[in-house]
Amino acid sequence: MDLSVSPALTIPASELVWRFSRSSGPGGQHVNTTDSRVALSWNVAHSAVLSDAQRALLLQRLGHRLIAESLVVTASEQRSQLRNREIALAKLAETVARGLERGPAVRRRTKPTRGSKVRRLDAKKQRSATKQQRRKPMGD
Repeated sequence: MDLSVSPALTIPASELVWRFSRSSGPGGQHVNTTDSRVALSWNVAHSAVLSDAQRALLLQRLGHRLIAESLVVTASEQRSQLRNREIALAKLAETVARGLERGPAVRRRTKPTRGSKVRRLDAKKQRSATKQQRRKPMGD
């Protein structure tokens, strides 16, 4: 089953690698016999669906999470392997989408306007006058 990350990006099922293992946690004797823990990996560096810009962005942003250039997500929250597969797919799609989203726009530095300078200086003069009035009179 292909994984739809966004309207513009769908990861084909052939690029996804599934591994199953025994899960810890609740489940009684059933846990000891069922491989319900799911590990889903996707090789970012060799994916055919990514453009060079997307690949570079993902490698840079998700570099700390990559193992041998592959993004690996695990799911063992549920007792059912099928449910854990669905959770792993959702986690992978969310991680890739977050890695590809645009960051906030870079702020351009601007000079303060003349009005803002005047207001700032007027506020300083007002504060100075207030503090001046609090002083004890000089000279006695």
